[in-house]
Amino acid sequence: MAYEFSLPGHTIVGDNALKDSEKIIKTFGKKAFIVSGKNVTKMGIVKILTDCLTSWGIGFEVFNDIIGEPTDVMIENGVQAYKNAKCNFCIAIGGGSPLDSGKAIVAMTKLEGSISDYMGKTIEGDFPPLVLIPTTAGTGSEATKFTIITDSKKNIKMLLKGEALLPNLAVIDSEFSMTASKSLTAATGMDALTHAVEAYTSKKANSLTDTFAISAIKRIFKFLPLAYKDGNDKKAREEMALAAYEAGVCINNSSVTIVHGMSRPIGAMFHVPHGISNAMLIKECLNYVLTGSYERFAAIGRAIGAADYKKNDKESAEAFLEKLTVLCNTCEIPSLKEYGINKEDFDKVVDKMAQDAMDSGSPSNTIKEVTKQDLLNIYSKLW
Repeated sequence: MAYEFSLPGHTIVGDNALKDSEKIIKTFGKKAFIVSGKNVTKMGIVKILTDCLTSWGIGFEVFNDIIGEPTDVMIENGVQAYKNAKCNFCIAIGGGSPLDSGKAIVAMTKLEGSISDYMGKTIEGDFPPLVLIPTTAGTGSEATKFTIITDSKKNIKMLLKGEALLPNLAVIDSEFSMTASKSLTAATGMDALTHAVEAYTSKKANSLTDTFAISAIKRIFKFLPLAYKDGNDKKAREEMALAAYEAGVCINNSSVTIVHGMSRPIGAMFHVPHGISNAMLIKECLNYVLTGSYERFAAIGRAIGAADYKKNDKESAEAFLEKLTVLCNTCEIPSLKEYGINKEDFDKVVDKMAQDAMDSGSPSNTIKEVTKQDLLNIYSKLW
């Protein structure tokens, strides 16, 4: 059966990737709309970008009002600012939130209505050129046709998608991730791992996504503990930036599954950062899914050196889960309770969360059939 495989228009990877992107960026227009967040601006990373633009003779307008995970209100404000500044194209720089926001903003400069009108629909259109520059190694947003925006009225995280949301240019330079804190390194790194493992064990997996997924998983198991331990480890940062991109390519083409489906409602209800909520869930979710394909999980176990071919598939799959538990402990991933979530508050909304997860469609990609009751059972095991 034929399958489609999509990527950003261009990708530039490595040291000085931003400077090397001058030629391409100059073709996008004379004025850039820069989408970022307060922290990235404060750390001086936005200034590195604006200095380059100035030297290239490109004007810019900075919009750094993406505070936390993006909402429909932030997107509306960004669209208005883009139009007021009369920009030709957009550059989003930062973690997943500014990158997702950049996609939504360029789309809504051309689309009618509100961003929430497009939930469940494929977003199509001829949008302004988009450049995405990640400063964390995790979300993979720079490689995907997805954006996650919170509908502030319904209190749900909307998964919006469309090939038109893919960036014209992705710029991957690990130098921008060197300032990421330990907790951010852990959260985003676990997000990338979740992407790669889910893509590999998705019903939509194919031979190309398998190649990217196994490569990303091997890099993350080796280099995430090193980047977490020492944020100045350049090699570890480089490998994690690559892994995040590889994992983004994976979900772009074979999608996420149960972990992301169950993670988004926790983020929406309790404002847990996306990577952390994934990491809180990953062991219990995969433990449940394991019986769906011991063969697939065994291949991961062998790839990361947790098992060899003397062990059968079941043993190798379980060895992968054991090594995953060690990685979560190394990165000090908190439980729901340790994070400060109250069990009574959780129990009050758990039915809505399970329904929202099923409605997102992600759990249906899982290699094992899952029902709403299965999700409720997994949620209960988190305590």
